[in-house]
Amino acid sequence: IVEPRAFLTTIAKRLLFHLRRRRDLEQAWLEQLRHSPEAFSPSPEERALLLETVLLVDRAMQGLPAAARAAFLYSQLDGLGHDEIARRLGVSVRTVGRYLRQAWQCCLEDLREAAAG
Repeated sequence: IVEPRAFLTTIAKRLLFHLRRRRDLEQAWLEQLRHSPEAFSPSPEERALLLETVLLVDRAMQGLPAAARAAFLYSQLDGLGHDEIARRLGVSVRTVGRYLRQAWQCCLEDLREAAAG
């Protein structure tokens, strides 16, 4: 390490970024729960597992372009079809299919790494 102070500053900034990102995801999840009917509210254990899953998926897809992440989230969270996703993103249906394949590939690779490690 040539510049230890700069190295530590970079690490600190990245840790703060990831902490802020995690808090934003947690807040979005809690906000979603506030709007769901009580009969469908998960238990605290289920909430923890779901939040951890959301964070794992987010980490797995960090290398993807924003449009590919958006397509995956529209598909999985909102239940939208390829046509509607294409309309919202302003791309072709074929491009949406490519985005979804990229996102699933990232998730599968992350799962393989987690299983191997």
